[in-house]
Formats: sequence, structure tokens, C-alpha cells
Amino acid sequence: MTEEINFILDSTKESMEGSIAHLEKEFLNIRAGKASPQMLGGVFVDYYGSQTPLSQVANINTPDARTITVTPWEKNMLQPIEKAIMIANIGFNPMNNGDNIIISVPPLTEERRKDLVKQAKAEAEDAKIGIRNARKDANTDIKKLEKDGTSEDICKTAEENVQKLTDAFIKKIDEHLAIKEAEIMKV
Repeated sequence: MTEEINFILDSTKESMEGSIAHLEKEFLNIRAGKASPQMLGGVFVDYYGSQTPLSQVANINTPDARTITVTPWEKNMLQPIEKAIMIANIGFNPMNNGDNIIISVPPLTEERRKDLVKQAKAEAEDAKIGIRNARKDANTDIKKLEKDGTSEDICKTAEENVQKLTDAFIKKIDEHLAIKEAEIMKV
């Protein structure tokens, strides 16, 4: 019977790690003032009739903390890339110099920083909900095992382990959020 409990604990941990990974990915999309290629991660370009991620049709670089350069692999892609960046509505004004697209990343205003912190907190809360849902699913599975004859002590220990996992992952989320908040608020 303990094999089933171990399986429940492993799959719960896996699910919780997935929530953390998703949170980290979402945090990459929240810009913290300095230029980064991930800022254009959500931009899709019309490439011969299909929507293609920008990173698959161009090189994206950050020569300095305030500039992003996009160098298309094909010259004829300059206009579509510029248009895609405008359509993505991420607050950038791309400039086309004939060879590549240059984006000046404006410094964040205090108000914008506060909005980004709010957005980061919302993402962290979503991750916590994911963690709690994994805990609830695990506890439901443990209760089923108990009904099917697994000893009460084993089930109680398993529930305690699930709670320890939950606490550890919630703590990780809080740590990630604190780091991201500091990064956003740093002028």
C-alpha cells in the first residue's frame, strides 16, 4: 500500500514543481526595467502565412541595459516584425534602420513599477492556488486509499508529508516573489 502513497507524493511534488516552473516563466515576461530578449517572448510574426515566434525568424540581442536589437534572418521580414511588435502592445516603439529593428526600453515610472509588482503578486497567487489544488488532490487520493483499507497511521503520515510539501513550495513562491519585487522596484 505504501507504493501508492509514494506515487501520490511523487506526483504531488511534480505538480507543485510545475507550478513553480510556470511562475518562473511568467516572471520572465514581467520586465524589471532593464532590457532582455524575453520581453519579446510573446511576439508572433506572420512568416509566410503562419504565426511564428519572433525568436524563430530573427536574432534578438541586448547590446546594453536600455536597448533591444532584432536582426531578421531575411531582410524582407523587417516590416512584418516591426508590425508584430506594435500589435503585441507591450509598450515598445520599434525603429527600423534598414538592417535591424532597434527598441529603446523606456525606464519604468513609479506607477508602472507598482502595476508590475501587482501583476507579479497575482502570478504568485495563481501559483499558490496551483500548489493548494495539488494538495487537495493528493489528500483526496489518500482518503480513498484509507477507505480501501490502508492503515489510518500511514494515511495520516502521508497527509502530513503532503502538508510539508505544500508549505515548502508556498515558501519558495514567496521567495521568488520577494526577489522579483526587489528587481522591479530597484531604480
